[in-house]
Amino acid sequence: MKCYFSRMRPRPRAVPSALLFALALVCAGALGAGAPAAAKKPKPAIGAAPRVVAARKEHDAGVRAAFAAAGVPYPAPALFIRVFKKDAVLELWGGKRGAPLALVKAYDVCAASGELGPKRREGDFQVPEGFYRITHLNPYSDYHLAMGIDYPNAADRIVGYKPSLGGAILIHGSCVTIGCIPITDEPIEEVFLAVLDARTAGLATVPVHIFPTRMDDAGMTFLKVHAGLDATLRAFWDELKPAYDAFEKSHLVPRVTVEKSGRYVVHPLP
Repeated sequence: MKCYFSRMRPRPRAVPSALLFALALVCAGALGAGAPAAAKKPKPAIGAAPRVVAARKEHDAGVRAAFAAAGVPYPAPALFIRVFKKDAVLELWGGKRGAPLALVKAYDVCAASGELGPKRREGDFQVPEGFYRITHLNPYSDYHLAMGIDYPNAADRIVGYKPSLGGAILIHGSCVTIGCIPITDEPIEEVFLAVLDARTAGLATVPVHIFPTRMDDAGMTFLKVHAGLDATLRAFWDELKPAYDAFEKSHLVPRVTVEKSGRYVVHPLP
């Protein structure tokens, strides 16, 4: 119950203080008109959420088999996700900490929005490009299951159009998107389980690298043509390429830092 007051009323008659006190209690809900609202039942923890329970029943054996076939222990001590926008592919890599990773499985990205290039503002429909990490798992998503990434990251916050950078970028199920990465329901169930189980076992960070395309010689030739006279876009893609090259060479996820200018600096692991 809400109390509403008006500044344009005629001067009221005097009201007994006892009545005023009673009215105040009613406004505050202290008189308990009607039964108190029932507290909302808390949702089950991620691992006990109905969609996750169903996904485990359906896919647990297959996920473990895929990791075993790649020679990766399960839950994986290390995980890495790469996304290639033009190629519409999400790769799931796994391995031991500090050791070269192995490709466990690749999944089709079923829909896209925007164009090649980074996300710079809210409402631009762009899928981000750059270096991110999984921040949270949502088993109650409108898109079946979802994993959030940390867009805007430090670089985005420097070079993006402030204050409206946007956010809520997800890897999720279903097949609709406005700036997210949808891989449909069954694939997200597999990736979600792999990430959940690794995190439960103690994995702190799952890096996610999002590239415009595979940045090999053919890919870079395509990107130069695609960028045309846009020197800013060409320079941005040149920042991403060292990370692509470093991982292709060693299968170790390189360390990436951000300069004050917002420029990425890649530090390949020895």
